[in-house]
Amino acid sequence: MSTAAPETLGPALLGRLPATVQRPGYDRALLKAGMAHLGVGAFHRCHQAEYTDDLLARTFGRWGVVGINIRPPALADTLGPQDGLYTRLIRQDSHVEARVIGSIVRVVDSQATAMPALEVLSSPDIEFVTLTVTEKGYCHVPASGALDLDHPDIVHDLANALTPRSVPGILARALEQRMATHGRPLTLLSCDNIPANGTILENVVRTFAERRGNGLAGWIAANAAFPSAMVDRIVPASTQADLDGVEQLFGYRDGAVVAGEPFRQWVIEQKFAGRTPRWDLVGATFVDDVTPFEHLKMRVLNGAQTTLSYLGVLAGLEHTSDAMADPLLSAFVRRMLVEETLPTLKPVPGMDPSAYVEQSLGRLKNTAIRHRNHQIATDGSQKIVQRLLNPIRDRLGEAKSIALLSVSVAGWMAYLIQASSRFGRRWPVSDPYAGKIAGIAEASGRDVPALAAGILAIDAIFDPALAANDMFRKAVTSALDGLLSDDPMATVRRACAQPADERLKQPARSA
Repeated sequence: MSTAAPETLGPALLGRLPATVQRPGYDRALLKAGMAHLGVGAFHRCHQAEYTDDLLARTFGRWGVVGINIRPPALADTLGPQDGLYTRLIRQDSHVEARVIGSIVRVVDSQATAMPALEVLSSPDIEFVTLTVTEKGYCHVPASGALDLDHPDIVHDLANALTPRSVPGILARALEQRMATHGRPLTLLSCDNIPANGTILENVVRTFAERRGNGLAGWIAANAAFPSAMVDRIVPASTQADLDGVEQLFGYRDGAVVAGEPFRQWVIEQKFAGRTPRWDLVGATFVDDVTPFEHLKMRVLNGAQTTLSYLGVLAGLEHTSDAMADPLLSAFVRRMLVEETLPTLKPVPGMDPSAYVEQSLGRLKNTAIRHRNHQIATDGSQKIVQRLLNPIRDRLGEAKSIALLSVSVAGWMAYLIQASSRFGRRWPVSDPYAGKIAGIAEASGRDVPALAAGILAIDAIFDPALAANDMFRKAVTSALDGLLSDDPMATVRRACAQPADERLKQPARSA
């Protein structure tokens, strides 16, 4: 005897969800689109879309979200059939909480052509745009923040401005269409893990617009705002187990399930071009300067994640929680943060940095958040500047030890080097500089000083002054030599075994 297949999540199912599943606290039939989001991945659905869902339940208004993807995944295959609805799971060890989020009212796929995205972004109904397009989506030079004019997509878009395919090109074209039609202002809020992300976004868009001419750059300066933001919640990529879990626990199917940790934070710079969703009413914080918050989060939480991802892979561990369960790696990352990272941070209003370190490490122990080290390791060349290199630069400027932070940088190098054919292609990697580093590895063989020197010469990642610093070069080269050995964790053990006061006695030369 056959059993009927579970029903798929959609508007018709909302009223019949199990009592254990929370649902939107407002009438979605009345919800109109007022903002767009570019890059509807797991993080957006577990963060900004949830905040917006909270806001709509508290103070209903015209802030429905149009989701736009210009890169995979295709929304029409996931959120489209469900009318934008999806299940957000919160997981803490053995506890699971389910909630259906309803703030996304429409989804648009724009992989084949920019036209669907441009239609949404240029609409007078859209007054606010948020973005989670990952660091490499900005087509910038990580070391400087400038628009990468040699990026293939930027080269294409400057030659074909009416059919752009990059984020800067699409946004510049949408703003150009707004200027030519209704002239309504627009706020563009970056929610990616880039320091001064609003400044970076404004810089790449306005630089692109300046190349276009026709007064666009001036119009953008007068009619668009690019506030910075700090976002925080650990959200792994969704898995088939997440989808199956909803069906097993709650009895319905959902092709767009997302799972995250309980903690969330959103700090937004108060710099808007027009009407703004009042996310501050539902837990977000509006501030005049995001910088102290973003430095704390990027250097502590993200610095720990990056460190654990590379060293975790080298230790043969699959998830962040596995790395945190390893006594050596957990001791190393705590000492790195406390002894070398924290001293580089300025005071953060209302926050105790030392307590934040312990809170962050506690979050990384959550066994229900199956955050794969290889996933966190993705695009490391775009991340290490703010997470590791900037604190190293600050430490060198004060003639302080960088012995622990240097091991983390060497971990990133070793991770990419060992993916090259010279080292047996131990794992696939995803990084814009993976090919270049593989070439350096092929040319250098197992000559570690040559390997380190070749990678440090990549000035899009390493500021030349930092790369030339003798203490930095020696520390990274020594750590890389150990991490490429048959016992990579011996290097981590040595770093942990050395007393802090001994490390601080090391001679330093300012970068």
